Amino acid sequence: MKIKVRVVKKKVIEKSIDTEYIRLDAFLKLCGAVQTGGHAKNIIQSSLVKVNGEVCTMRGKKLRKNDTAEYENKVYKVTQP
Repeated sequence: MKIKVRVVKKKVIEKSIDTEYIRLDAFLKLCGAVQTGGHAKNIIQSSLVKVNGEVCTMRGKKLRKNDTAEYENKVYKVTQP
């Protein structure tokens, strides 16, 4: 029996920031991944967010240029102008 596996590419969304870093919860709000800070806090503490490929439960995690945050099969990348 053959099994077909379909690999879905994750959508990458780039978001530019004007500062040296941004907190993870604020970045998710900025990207539109969540509507409120409370929602961001809940998903981060529930281990649903990955930062640079690893599960992160620190909502104050500092993201810098080229860092990525992954949530619901979307990858959000930090860029700077």
